[in-house]
Amino acid sequence: MDEHYFTPSPATDDRRFPLRVRLAGHDLDLVSSASVFSGRGLDKATAVLLDRLDELAVPPPGATIVDLGCGWGPIALTAALLHPGSQVWAVDVSERARELTAENARRAGLTNVRVLAPQEVPEALAPEAIWSNPPIRIGKEALRSLLQEWTGRLAPQGTAALVVGKNLGADPLARWLGEQLPDRPVAKVASAKGFRVIEVGPAG
Repeated sequence: MDEHYFTPSPATDDRRFPLRVRLAGHDLDLVSSASVFSGRGLDKATAVLLDRLDELAVPPPGATIVDLGCGWGPIALTAALLHPGSQVWAVDVSERARELTAENARRAGLTNVRVLAPQEVPEALAPEAIWSNPPIRIGKEALRSLLQEWTGRLAPQGTAALVVGKNLGADPLARWLGEQLPDRPVAKVASAKGFRVIEVGPAG
């Protein structure tokens, strides 16, 4: 069956397998499965984002950090490890991805990760940070709608960091975000291995 990582309830067998990765300086024994984005390991785009976090705005103490499109959880786990006083919300349409992220947070001993489907997130949630390797493959209009919704949720001093492939439209996306968010600076703050890291800054 041809399934995508953004399929809400994958019909492929949930074949779990071990996944050993290094996140935020910690070697972790995690678990992954079929029909989850980059299920066999850390993908290049996410690796670029996590490698360039020191070039991004630092969430304030006790921040709410959203990982939009969490997959098996590398960004959410990294956020929780780096900011133990924060509340990390790992959001994904895929039930399987959510199950894996919850299990991996448990395996990593993290208690500050909440895993939810998009429709379960309270409307009043105003995150101080969004870190995301957004689901480009859902299509241009769906992606823009998703990013417009979530950047619109940001707290006034909140920021968003998005990693997007240059050949997948990172530069036009950055320009579009700048047009949609006239009260916030939007800049390409890093570029590596064919990927751009786009940062949406605090409201002016």
